[in-house]
Amino acid sequence: MSLFPRSAFGQTVFFVGALLLLNQIVSYITVTLYVFKPTFEQVNLMLAKQVKTVFIDWEDGVETNDELSNKFFEITGIEVMTQRQAYINGLDRAKEYSLLSKSMSEQLNGSARVRISQGDPIVYWVEAPQAPGYWVRVPLTGLSETKLEFLVFYLSSIGFLSVLGGWWFARHLNRPLKALQTAAGRVGVGDFSTRLVEDGSTEVREVTRAFNQMSKGIAQLENDRRLLMAGVSHDLRTPLTRIRLATEMMADEEDYLKEGIIDDIEDMNAIIDQFIEYLRHHHSGQMAAEDINAVVDDVVQAEKKHKRTIRFAQAENIPPVVMNTVALKRVVTNMIENAIRYSEAAVDVSTHYNARQREVTIKVKDRGPGIPESELENVFEPFKQGDQARGSEGSGLGLAIIKRIVTTHGGKVRLRNRAEGGLSAEVVLPTTKN
Repeated sequence: MSLFPRSAFGQTVFFVGALLLLNQIVSYITVTLYVFKPTFEQVNLMLAKQVKTVFIDWEDGVETNDELSNKFFEITGIEVMTQRQAYINGLDRAKEYSLLSKSMSEQLNGSARVRISQGDPIVYWVEAPQAPGYWVRVPLTGLSETKLEFLVFYLSSIGFLSVLGGWWFARHLNRPLKALQTAAGRVGVGDFSTRLVEDGSTEVREVTRAFNQMSKGIAQLENDRRLLMAGVSHDLRTPLTRIRLATEMMADEEDYLKEGIIDDIEDMNAIIDQFIEYLRHHHSGQMAAEDINAVVDDVVQAEKKHKRTIRFAQAENIPPVVMNTVALKRVVTNMIENAIRYSEAAVDVSTHYNARQREVTIKVKDRGPGIPESELENVFEPFKQGDQARGSEGSGLGLAIIKRIVTTHGGKVRLRNRAEGGLSAEVVLPTTKN
């Protein structure tokens, strides 16, 4: 699984965030090396000189007397304290800094320790190598409390606000593309009513305008095709009706011929109905959340008119499915009628619910000859039939109609040859969220 986002929005935010993170790291290192470090080194050097001044006489082996210490404190505010006095005055609350101790040691030519106690004022404690056990207390008046945590907070805040701005910019930039994706999905299932607002950058506006023109053209093409099919249907049914009427008036001794003509007329009417059904679109506005078990059970009860054994096993606790009830009944009816047409044994119908994927599956299984594996996908194309295994009756639009309706519902349809013989037709539909 790749951590790199695949969407344009996610990639934009990722690149902006990565660039800003790199910028913050470089800024932090730069400020630390070229601002804070030189400043502290300069302060440390200045204090080291003052400490040297305190212990000038100590280097000659003469201890500083109290009078000199008091006079020096009056002028500079610096005090020299024993370990006990230093602890009484707050040394125990001071934090030791190893880098400053190392720098101070280099300045004083020996092992020195540096501690800093935060407060008002900030106090700088130095244990010089000239007087181990004694601490020099240097109050830094006029210097506000300086913490690296503030720098981290500042850089983090700038980084967060920058990423937030980048996220908003990427979201604003990709909003038209997201709308275009949604509209393209609707057009893919036959809904041409969506018209996108031409918004965003120049390139996005041009793409949106082209999409609207394309959608309008496809909608007009679909309307013309339906109008053409309706006209052809009307023009064909009229002479068929006249032929049927003339056939009914034939003499009784020509019954054998009359029955054949009537059967042909009914087949032609059925084929015309399939053409019209294939061209019909089932829009989302016609859909509502329904109980899938109730819909399938209605079809099973209606199909028992064929005097065949149809067993229905339904899953429990299936959430409602958003569907066009009439269209979905047509799907289940076609599946069961195909199973009845191409098999002699009982037909098994069942529903299954996958709670993790939020999908419900309708299965219709028969004991017929099945379909060669190489033809399982081709039979969904219009006018394609599994001639070798399933016969050649009808117009070849039945499975194409099923796939078109199921696709409109956001589902999938597949065929599987059963190991024990026969075919399993499966329709997978999304359910509503619990």
